[in-house]
Amino acid sequence: MIVYQSNKNGFLQDVLSNEIDTKIHNAFRMHLGRDTSASEVASWTNSMMYMGNVLSDQRISDTAGISIEFQVPLTSKRIDFIITGLNEKKEEQVIIIELKQWSNATLTNKDAIVKTWLHGSEVETAHPSYQAWSYAILIESFNQTVQDKKIKLTPCTYLHNYTPDGVITNPFYSEHIKRAPVFLKPDAIKLRDFIKRFIKYGDDRDILYQIENGRLRPSKQLADSLASMISGNPEFIMIDDQKLVYETAMSMARKAKPEKKQVLIVEGGPGTGKSVVAVNLLVQLTKDKLVTKYISKNAAPREVYKAKLIGTIKRNNIDNMFGGTGGFYDSDPNIFDVLIVDEAHRLNSKSGLFHNLGENQVLEIMQASKCSIFFIDNNQRIHINDIGESSQIEKWARKEDAIVKHLTLESQFRCNGSDGYLAWLDQSLQIRETANMLLSQEDFDFRIFSDPNDMRQAIIEKNKINNKSRIVSGYCWDWNTKKGKAPYDIDIPEFKFRMKWNLTQDGSTWIIAEDSVNEAGCIHTCQGLELDYVGVIVGLDMKCENGKVITDVNNRSGNDQSIKGIKKRIKNNPEKGLRIADHIIKNTYRTLMTRGMKGCFVYFCDKELENYFSNKVLASDKAKIEKYSEPDEKKDLRIEFDVNEDVKYVDYLPFYSLKAACGAFGDWQVVENKGWIKAEGFGTLNRSMFIIQAVGKSMEPLIPDGSLCVFRANVVGSRNNKIVLVQHSEYFDTENEGCYSIKKYTSEKAYDKETGEWVHERIILRPINRDYEAIVLDEKEEFKVIGEFLGVV
Repeated sequence: MIVYQSNKNGFLQDVLSNEIDTKIHNAFRMHLGRDTSASEVASWTNSMMYMGNVLSDQRISDTAGISIEFQVPLTSKRIDFIITGLNEKKEEQVIIIELKQWSNATLTNKDAIVKTWLHGSEVETAHPSYQAWSYAILIESFNQTVQDKKIKLTPCTYLHNYTPDGVITNPFYSEHIKRAPVFLKPDAIKLRDFIKRFIKYGDDRDILYQIENGRLRPSKQLADSLASMISGNPEFIMIDDQKLVYETAMSMARKAKPEKKQVLIVEGGPGTGKSVVAVNLLVQLTKDKLVTKYISKNAAPREVYKAKLIGTIKRNNIDNMFGGTGGFYDSDPNIFDVLIVDEAHRLNSKSGLFHNLGENQVLEIMQASKCSIFFIDNNQRIHINDIGESSQIEKWARKEDAIVKHLTLESQFRCNGSDGYLAWLDQSLQIRETANMLLSQEDFDFRIFSDPNDMRQAIIEKNKINNKSRIVSGYCWDWNTKKGKAPYDIDIPEFKFRMKWNLTQDGSTWIIAEDSVNEAGCIHTCQGLELDYVGVIVGLDMKCENGKVITDVNNRSGNDQSIKGIKKRIKNNPEKGLRIADHIIKNTYRTLMTRGMKGCFVYFCDKELENYFSNKVLASDKAKIEKYSEPDEKKDLRIEFDVNEDVKYVDYLPFYSLKAACGAFGDWQVVENKGWIKAEGFGTLNRSMFIIQAVGKSMEPLIPDGSLCVFRANVVGSRNNKIVLVQHSEYFDTENEGCYSIKKYTSEKAYDKETGEWVHERIILRPINRDYEAIVLDEKEEFKVIGEFLGVV
């Protein structure tokens, strides 16, 4: 995703007209479906003026590409400023610039970490050079097009408010500055020369478009990379907050003493890299000859990791590196240098099979080690006995007179790198309020199925690629097959859908077992692990009534140990007991629905809950939901021949043929419509809005073939990067009746010295589907932009 895109001339024009911050802000809201902070808008206003000054040089090509806020593939990170063009050898070149508003910083003794003032307080953060370099490495790692076409990526950083003081350029950071040079307040000319050294010619090859739409390499999964990591290979580049957590943990581990213990509490949501950082720490601390062990309450991650390591190192070495959290009640004090606790939210008070051993697992872990590191997500406590909460861990640390530090992981690597999906899920499950009311398919491949058989088939198809897709379910059905009482467990009779729970023979390694796509996993076999695609069956323990998401613990299976004793708690204290049950059920589904790195497919047993979630997907994406909900039955949208005047442009919009629409809104002729269609989810309707039927697959998945699309005539502001309906006379489009196209509009402009105006050199109409070619229109060719795409009915 690119928030703003132009060439150098277009960018300088937007800076000169003082429109650049407004255009970036409007584009940000359009692409991300949410607003941003006033401080970020102010940073755009400030930084873009400085970049405008740097680029105001005739020797930097007018057609060099400029992109702002480019999202690094498969992560939530955005690159501030990118320049694209050709170098002296006519090779494709990309310059990545990390922009900072900083005016001072303080040196630290941690690799690539500095202190500076952010959001009103002095904090430790990654050095800007490390940030810029890590973003470049991530693009190279994930993007096959960059590798195949040998596109050159050159990172640097520009701190335009920072007066040189010897800190940010200290030799301690020289390794990182060598990879990504630093330019400070007096260095605008140096940065300009740096750009000219690498960008000799303009971008006539749409380099960033190639990168954005290029083929992505399969994203790494921790379990698959574990053997290589244990051998000392850097499989994952840690960015920003991950690097800070890693370096802080290493520093605390080296300082820890029996008389002055160190405790680090790291909070992070699903996919923020908790386990990746944890395993990196395990490898390096062991290499540094510190006695270190990775422990977790849930057996599934440990057993999967062990299975992946068998054959690479000795079994007893594997067992020494990985273990459970319940074996420290009788350990000698300080026997470990470091204990790394993954999924610490799953810690229990007591240990042992009958929960009758020891005093408290948190305390016992601290007593057994000089340094303890707890990775925790407070919204993934899914068992009645889970006590792992940040406040509780800190309480025990204070009792031990330990030095305590808190850090947070926010960089998102799962769910297609979409912070928006996670925030939307929390909002939709009514776990916490966020600004993400609606979900866009640009964020994440989220699909709702009305038939569980269709969902199962979709997951089976995805699994054929690499055996990394599975179905999981809420624990609402008894495990009858475990004791041979029945041939299946999950039964949805109205769809003749039946499925077994995961086989006992696979145990905790179910998620990587061959053919386990034919069985359903539960929270205990997938928490702490990841898939490419996850299919989730939401049982009747979660429903929707009058717009409120409610839970019913009585619809959980009696076999479910995670709620054992809940009825007694509800009886003794109904309000508290029901609140605990509600948290467990919602946290369970939140965890299940965030196992997928690429997509989540869902079947809801409660139809009102299905409708509730469907209405929280942007109108432009609902066609995709319908497509996968009812594949065998075309959704019947009523086209009314006529409707009452009082509902025209209030509830209904006119439906035109493409030719008629272009006549009505392009030439402002009086033409007859084909009827009226009810349009919901598009805000207040008006007379500039109309509906047409798209033909072809060039804009899939956003606009499926045959979709009824809402457009608005009189495109407001810049058309750049908007999806538009275009009428053209020279080019024959094989879709949409020949001389009409629905595509993403981009333009290239040049400065006309005679008129003193900016003029279009060529228009590029881009498809979303990579199987289709872009349409290039010269300025001499006649064309009209008829309307802007708003969504699919």
